[in-house]
Amino acid sequence: MILHVANALLPEGWAKDVRIRIEEGRIAEVTPGVPGQGYGVILPAPVNLHSHTFQRAMAGLTEARTAGQDSFWTWRSLMYRFLDRLTPDDIQAIAAQAMVEMAESGFSANCEFHYLHHPVGGGTYAQPAEMSARIAEAARQTGLGLTHLPVIYEQGGVDGRALAGGQLRFGSTPEVYASVLDGAAKALAGMPDAVLGVAPHSLRAVSRGTLDQVAGMTDGPVHIHIAEQVAEVTEVQAAWGARPVEWAVANLPLDPR
Repeated sequence: MILHVANALLPEGWAKDVRIRIEEGRIAEVTPGVPGQGYGVILPAPVNLHSHTFQRAMAGLTEARTAGQDSFWTWRSLMYRFLDRLTPDDIQAIAAQAMVEMAESGFSANCEFHYLHHPVGGGTYAQPAEMSARIAEAARQTGLGLTHLPVIYEQGGVDGRALAGGQLRFGSTPEVYASVLDGAAKALAGMPDAVLGVAPHSLRAVSRGTLDQVAGMTDGPVHIHIAEQVAEVTEVQAAWGARPVEWAVANLPLDPR
């Protein structure tokens, strides 16, 4: 298949009269300076840089006026109740639907910030990476590129309080998290456009020691909710004497990962 484009954004900048050769659904060759009739402008497909695909199925459940002051925590309480209903089969179906919608909207890849690892009430599945495998299969079915970012979530706040209620499906020790990563790597093996990274959930949900530990578990990207909501910013500032981004710049080895 050959496409001709009057103006295309290439890695080196804008180019005119570009011929694009596609083989088996993938771009095989890009040649500027070849006039032909076709499209006016073409851009590289965008990447969804932060996704929780399961939330696609709860869209609309929280868009309602409340009697009093609403907050992130109000939304989170509903999310926990919703998650208690989801099985691995549900997660795969929802993720596949969400990824199809991304592809139809022009996205080429998805970065999945994935923290729903475990059964209701905590513990692990027989295969600790069961849920990651379902996300990988959804990407395989839809053909969307996937940067899979398993999340480690080990505490309920900066003070180290235990997880409770709906959070138990997220909770992992570094040892359990390592087994999730290992299973996720196997699930992604052989997939085109697949990358495995790590994701400390946030400064409130992991200890400082865990931040250092998990960053070295893969060579892939490191992704974090650095300042997800106001209460978190206040909590980190009170405990560590700095706002989350300020603290991270001063204390973490920030680099291209």
